[in-house]
Amino acid sequence: MRQRIALSLLLLAALALVAVALYQRYFPRGDGTSSSNVLIHEFLLYPEKRSPLINMALERCPGAPFVLPSAGLIGLMYGDTARPYSTARRHTGIDIFGDGASGTVPVHAVYDGYLTRLPEWRSSVILRHDDPLQPGRTLWTYYTHMASRDGAASYIAPQFPAGTSGVFVLQGTLLGYQGEYAGSGVPVAMHLHLSVVLSDAAGQFLNEAVLANTVDPSPYFGLPLSLEDEPQPRPIRCG
Repeated sequence: MRQRIALSLLLLAALALVAVALYQRYFPRGDGTSSSNVLIHEFLLYPEKRSPLINMALERCPGAPFVLPSAGLIGLMYGDTARPYSTARRHTGIDIFGDGASGTVPVHAVYDGYLTRLPEWRSSVILRHDDPLQPGRTLWTYYTHMASRDGAASYIAPQFPAGTSGVFVLQGTLLGYQGEYAGSGVPVAMHLHLSVVLSDAAGQFLNEAVLANTVDPSPYFGLPLSLEDEPQPRPIRCG
């Protein structure tokens, strides 16, 4: 009997260590007020609870110009301070966590535009748009993490090889599939990161990793996608 109790305690301790390790791996601590990780944690660890949390790909809210690029949980918000971000380094876009295996959840163009994939980009593409909310302004949408965890397999659609520049695509065009590649960073589960990026004086895209070079995507999707609007975790819906 004592041996069984001891084995049970050891098993419980081992499971607790595994849970802590998984949490720390996927959610290094942020220092802000966001609680986005609560919802992401639930989504990743409890697949049976995912369905009510998922937004559908290509959904468009009334009056919004952009469609959602991929199906999944809209987890990290624009300006988020949740793990792995902080008040000193806020999230520059939105993260959509898909339900499926890496390389199987489609990613689509949010709006008509011209696609570029730099020669060194394994998992990213960027589209140039005439800003539908400010006509005459050039705006970009940046999509990334579309590759395997080690970067060996790109999940970008084959018609957009490395070095592609200025190829016109329609809204809804398949761009690739969600993956886990994070370059030299720590992978944070399978998801799509999307940023809405500003141009420099020459009309070229700025560095999307800098918050000041991006804009709040909320009005383009007709959804409350900024941390300032939605500080508490909940499914995000039109209206």
